[in-house]
Amino acid sequence: MKKNADGNGKVVTVGTFDGVHRGHREVLRTLKEYAASHGLQPLVITFDRHPLEIVAPERAPKLLQSREERDELIRSAGVEVEEVAFTPEVCSLTAKEWMEVLRDRYGAKALITGYDNKFGSDGRHLAPSDYLRLGEETGLTVETARELPGVCSTFIRRALEGGHVKAAADLLGREYTLKGEVVNGRHLGRTLGFPTANIKPSHNLLLPLKGVYAARLNGMPAVVNIGDNPTIASGSPVTVEAHVIGFEGDLYGKKVTLSFADRIRDEERFDSLSALKEQIGRDKDVAKKMLGL
Repeated sequence: MKKNADGNGKVVTVGTFDGVHRGHREVLRTLKEYAASHGLQPLVITFDRHPLEIVAPERAPKLLQSREERDELIRSAGVEVEEVAFTPEVCSLTAKEWMEVLRDRYGAKALITGYDNKFGSDGRHLAPSDYLRLGEETGLTVETARELPGVCSTFIRRALEGGHVKAAADLLGREYTLKGEVVNGRHLGRTLGFPTANIKPSHNLLLPLKGVYAARLNGMPAVVNIGDNPTIASGSPVTVEAHVIGFEGDLYGKKVTLSFADRIRDEERFDSLSALKEQIGRDKDVAKKMLGL
């Protein structure tokens, strides 16, 4: 963690910010409003990994976005980001020690917390009143952002794991996205008359439940299949394949973004390739309706 160098007072918030969902954006809004009314600079302190990767690796979740995407979304909201390496040493800091770090190294004058946000190695034993008391002891004003009931990264993961991408979008405040590189696949889609882009997302990102989805690839309408292609070879590795409706160009080697609009159906095993081809045609028609085409 770097030493505060510019001497300007800051109002800070600390958290993982995975997904930068509606609850996170309420914290950012509160942070910016406090900064504007008190002549301070708003700052988010976040981490280079999910804290559970250190605290309890067996419980560490798949992420909703890459660190780069997270930081970009925070900065696009008009707030600077400082990413801290979450080491065992950082993990061991108590809430009071964290506040002292924020005050001494970052020039913090105030701290904004989420309504259910707890931090510090002793955080699970602390109540909101304890953070107010610790703030008084360290010279930090502590304020809590407004509660948005039911909005949290855990609920978003559950929605995606159930294939409910529209519910996830409601909690996120935007469609769920996956970024990845287009790589070579089996080329089966081209054989069937529906060429697909085989997308390789980062291994630690959460994939929605296996199935077929209406989506957009770099803004272009698409039908996306997430699954192991049971009609071809059951038990194959799970892939993400997108047929971009009306597109005939070459996407190999390109970085793309998938935005999931709605779920069409479960992944199925068909008795023949011709039956699979007919179903893909129907999926395409459904996707066009879902996407308003």
